[in-house]
Amino acid sequence: MKKIIAILLVAASLTASIFAASKKSAKIGVSMPTKDLQRWNQDGSNMKNQLKKAGYRVDLQFANNDIATQVSQIENMITGNCEVLVVASIDGSALKNALDAAKKKGIKVIAYDRLIMNSDAVSYYATFDNYKVGTLQGDFLVEKLNLKNRTSKDPAYIELFTGSPDDNNINFFFGGAMDVLTPYINSKVLVVRSGQTSKAQCATLNWSTEEAQKRMENLITSNGYGPKGKKLDAVYSSNDSCAMGITNALVAAGYTADNFPIVTGQDCDIVSVKNMIKGTQAMSIFKDTRTLATKVVEMVDALVKGTNPPINDTKTYDNGTGIIPSYLCDPVFATIDNYKELLIKSGYYKETQLK
Repeated sequence: MKKIIAILLVAASLTASIFAASKKSAKIGVSMPTKDLQRWNQDGSNMKNQLKKAGYRVDLQFANNDIATQVSQIENMITGNCEVLVVASIDGSALKNALDAAKKKGIKVIAYDRLIMNSDAVSYYATFDNYKVGTLQGDFLVEKLNLKNRTSKDPAYIELFTGSPDDNNINFFFGGAMDVLTPYINSKVLVVRSGQTSKAQCATLNWSTEEAQKRMENLITSNGYGPKGKKLDAVYSSNDSCAMGITNALVAAGYTADNFPIVTGQDCDIVSVKNMIKGTQAMSIFKDTRTLATKVVEMVDALVKGTNPPINDTKTYDNGTGIIPSYLCDPVFATIDNYKELLIKSGYYKETQLK
């Protein structure tokens, strides 16, 4: 009996050793859109650090917001024998051919934060609850503008911005916010002077700060907004890179912290947190990318082991080939009142970074 137990223990030890060795030799490809935006730089760094800590080799690439570059980098990851690909796409509909090659080689693909469209090579999706992001932003505006207690005789005035039309997430960010705000727009308690309320009218190509600034400058000029001009109570912005452009335009138009319109955002980028402290941005959705990176590492681990990754949503995200099993992390929002607890005490930022 002792001999049998000893043999079983040796076998178990060998199995564990073989798995540990295969795990350490596994290479994971991580494709991020760009280094130019803080959040993607931070996401890539978090992902690489946690995967390396878990024992994997990591091929991390940033594509400089160029689709052809991202396609080429992914193709190199495939020929470089990565076992799993984690991809935050620049254009969610531009990667089908590259990922078809991954599927042929049996490489699993996890779409990271942005859903990859029209590709049956996508195995899983990891993101935050993007619809909730939008509803949190919308609810914040409802509260701060006191919309529930206003009438059409005393409306609040707003303009609307969302992100890049090739990013599937804007359907959820903008959709969630508009589900909250549209009843107030329809009842004329909330007024969009420009009349620009559709997703296409409010989109900002590449989530560009410069494009958002240009559009906000045009809205200010064409609608006569200003501290001494027509009233502007708020600007809905789906994220911080757009919010920065909006803020730049509003500051140039003469607004100060004392009369600044309520501006929303997302990602808690350092510049936007500084603007919150200065009083030129009201809030930003905090999506702790460390949490998302941890969940993706768990998903990668499961795929390498041949087991099922953790998921908590099997209904929401259809990429055109069917529902993609997803894990949705929970977003929260940061304001001047709670940013220290959320961002500094949690170790996400050092206080010196926000000076």
